[in-house]
Amino acid sequence: MNQALEPFFNQSIDCLCIADYAGYFVEINPAFQQLLGYSEEELKSRPISEFIFDEDREETATNRKKLLNNVPLVHFENRYVCKSGGLVWLHWTSIPLPEKSLVYAIAKDVTYTKKLQQERKTHMTQLSKTNKQLRQLTYSTSHDLRSPLNNLMALVNIIDMNKIDHAETKEILGLIKLSATGLNDTLNDYLDTFKSNDVGMTISQSLHIGEVLEQVQRSISRLIAHSGASFNVDFSTFDTISFNKTCLESLFLNLITNSIKYAKPEIPPQIYIKTAIKNGKKTLSFTDNGRGIDMEKVGHLIFKLNERFHNEKDSKGVGLYLVHQMITDHGASIEVDSEVDRGTTFTITFKSS
Repeated sequence: MNQALEPFFNQSIDCLCIADYAGYFVEINPAFQQLLGYSEEELKSRPISEFIFDEDREETATNRKKLLNNVPLVHFENRYVCKSGGLVWLHWTSIPLPEKSLVYAIAKDVTYTKKLQQERKTHMTQLSKTNKQLRQLTYSTSHDLRSPLNNLMALVNIIDMNKIDHAETKEILGLIKLSATGLNDTLNDYLDTFKSNDVGMTISQSLHIGEVLEQVQRSISRLIAHSGASFNVDFSTFDTISFNKTCLESLFLNLITNSIKYAKPEIPPQIYIKTAIKNGKKTLSFTDNGRGIDMEKVGHLIFKLNERFHNEKDSKGVGLYLVHQMITDHGASIEVDSEVDRGTTFTITFKSS
C-alpha cells in the first residue's frame, strides 16, 4: 500500500478493504477488523465468502462477477457474520482495478438503520392489522345498532299523540323521535362511508354548512336547551363547501358538546361559528367562552388519544383525536387557540378546490 495512504486507511471509521480477484482480503483496516471481531490474520486466511451470511452469498457472488468484469459496485448491501455469531449489515461501494487484479472497497455499517426499517415495517403491519380490525368493529357496531334503533322508532311512531294531554310529555316524545331519526340517518351515513372507504374512496359532496349545523343541533336539542347555549352564526363569506358530510357532522357534534361540557360554572355557553377566506383558502372557525386550555402546558397534546384537560368523569379523551383524524384524512387542517378562562377557538382550513 502507498505509504501516504496508510494514515487514512488505518484511521478511517468506515470499513476499508482491498481484495484480490481470487476472493481473499489483501488489506483490512482496523475499523473493519473491530466490527467483525476477527484478527487480520483470520480475515486474510479464509475466502471472503465464508464471512458472508448464507442467505446473501448467492446474490453477493452475482455482483462480484460484475466487479471482475470491470463494473463498479455501488449501493449494494449484504450481511456479514461476526466472530461472536452476530450479523452486521454493510453498505458497499467497490471499484475494480483490472491492471492489478484488485478490488478497492468501502463499507458502511448500516445495521442500526436496517433494524429501524424492520421495526417500522413491523409497526406498520401491526397498525394495518389494528386499523382493519377497528374498521370491522366500527362497521359491525353501526350495523348492529340499526335493529334496536329501528325498533325504537317503530315504538315511537305507534304512540297516539292525541291521547296524551300533558304538553311537556308530548314535547319529550317529539324530541325522542327527532333524536332517533337523526341517529338513524347518522348511522346510515357511517355505513355508506365505511363501504366507500373499503374500496379506497372518500366521499365529498357540496354541503350547505348551515343545514349540516342545524341537523346536528336538532339531534342534541335537549342538551343545548338544558345548557342555555346560544349560537352566533355567520356564513356570509361562503355557505357551501365540498367536504365529507359525516366528517362535518362529527366536527360540529364534538365541538358543540365540548363547549357545553367545558362551560364555565354558572355561565351559559356562547358559541360563535363563522366562515372566512384566509390566504386564499376557505376557513371555518368555532369559538366558545368556556374554561379554555393552558396551551403552554398541554397545547401539544390536544389532538392526542386519551388526553384529558379537565376533571370531567365522562371525558374519554377521544373526541378531539377523532376530529383531528377525520379532518386531516380529508385533506383539511385544524388549529386551536385557547386561554384558561377565556375560551377556545378551533380553525379548520379546507384544502383548495
